[in-house]
Amino acid sequence: MQGAGPKTARGRMAVLIAGPTASGKSALALALAERHRGVIINADSMQVYRDLRIITARPSAGDEALVSHRLYGHVDAAENYSVGRWCQDVKAELDAAWASATLPILVGGTGLYFKALTQGLSAVPPTPPEIRAAVRARCAAEGASALHAEIARRDPEMAVRLMPGDRMRIARALEVLEATGRSLADWQRDGMPAILDPEGALKIFLDVERGELRSRIDVRFDAMLEAGALAEVKALAGRDLDPMLPAMKAHGVPWLRRHLAGEIALQAAAEGAKQDTSRYTKRQVTWFRHQMPGWTALAPAEAARAADEAISA
Repeated sequence: MQGAGPKTARGRMAVLIAGPTASGKSALALALAERHRGVIINADSMQVYRDLRIITARPSAGDEALVSHRLYGHVDAAENYSVGRWCQDVKAELDAAWASATLPILVGGTGLYFKALTQGLSAVPPTPPEIRAAVRARCAAEGASALHAEIARRDPEMAVRLMPGDRMRIARALEVLEATGRSLADWQRDGMPAILDPEGALKIFLDVERGELRSRIDVRFDAMLEAGALAEVKALAGRDLDPMLPAMKAHGVPWLRRHLAGEIALQAAAEGAKQDTSRYTKRQVTWFRHQMPGWTALAPAEAARAADEAISA
């Protein structure tokens, strides 16, 4: 990943901070927002859910009191918040920031959010609830591999993009096919334009050495447990929501639910959550490397200096 500083006037400038989980994105965003009159806008698909403040490491109440934070915890866990909805919400926040001469600082680990922001998004129509429910029921009863085999017969182009065990994306592809009679791949070739000109943004990807990142993940999850993550997940589980909803699959939630159900010890649940998160960070780094050209990969300390220079230039 390579990158360049913003090439437009400060009035329409934005700072984009991405990186793997536990790499220090929120701390960097907060420091920059304090120094440069910024507003922090969430670009993490799990931190949008109000039910999951602790387990998703959302900014603390103290941090939120220092500078304005937007699009955090504004969605109920019962909702399936989509990248399309985020694009609508983030456009309003960007317009508001620029209108008030405030620097928008978008921070998060969801690569698809940043890709939609800077490259555009497909115009997939809403899926009727009854079709979604039917497909998810089939997925639960028959398994993801069976549905993947069906997609391979009906929609070969989409099938090659999907891993046979990826329940969420397989279900989504089949929902769209059932609802529209058209491949999700076809819809993705259409779509809405980019919201933000990538050439007018400072694009930083935080790069942390693997061993240090794993240590940060371990320490952070232990801190989450001490802060009440188990009680938070217990409250979520008590709502009896669809297990395929995004909030129910947030890192740590499935493992802690297994512990609460008496299946495994808390130590085993914590270790499983830490390992899953560590594996996910590898995918985050690989995804950005291949999908998001033009980003500058920097260690956190170097990123702070580079951002200060670019913003002040």
